[in-house]
Amino acid sequence: MQNVVNALRALEAVAARQPIGVGELSRALGLPKSTVQRSLRTLHDAGWIRRAGGEVTRWQVTSKVLQIARTTELGLRDAAMPVMEELRQRTGETIHLMVPEGDGVVLIERLETDKPLRIVLPLGIRLPLHASANGKAVLAHLDRPLGELPGYTATTITDPAALRAELEQVRARGYADNRGEWRSDIAAVAAAVLGPAGPVASLSISTPASRMPDDLRAEYGELVTRAAAALSEHSARR
Repeated sequence: MQNVVNALRALEAVAARQPIGVGELSRALGLPKSTVQRSLRTLHDAGWIRRAGGEVTRWQVTSKVLQIARTTELGLRDAAMPVMEELRQRTGETIHLMVPEGDGVVLIERLETDKPLRIVLPLGIRLPLHASANGKAVLAHLDRPLGELPGYTATTITDPAALRAELEQVRARGYADNRGEWRSDIAAVAAAVLGPAGPVASLSISTPASRMPDDLRAEYGELVTRAAAALSEHSARR
């Protein structure tokens, strides 16, 4: 059983730090190099990781990880697409669907605006919980310590007391917003999709910062809150 646990820990560490070598992985996991090497061989033989290019042997995950993730998320994505399309039609802006993963949220689907001025985030990008609308929407429904709050821009909330107050507001009004806290050129509003055990995803309306004045922010906030509530009902029925 311990061998299985070690292999899973190694897979998680490779995914988080790829490409990574045996020595660095050994230090990250606090395990002997020989143990890490056995885990890597097992993961490689099973098709979960592969050697990255370069003279020094370093490892990265294969598409098999993404295939499993896509299968797991398929029901959520299928349910979300018509809701996301309606939001895009009503706002004319980019709509994001993200899922919580560790200390961040990961983009799994997007519908882009037709407007020429747009900000495109790649699928799979990871955003911090405390410095993004999607992240704060999720964090407001998690019972966990806040941990370290690194700053990304001049408006990132790095004070734990201030962030706790912000999360109280998120719970009260139903949606979170982002005022250039991760990137100064992005504004967004987001609401959590809740399942029986807590947040399973978040929906957001994302725009260039110049296109979301306060009055429109409140209007978009109400729209995304209702859309996330509809998805939450779907999640509860599954």
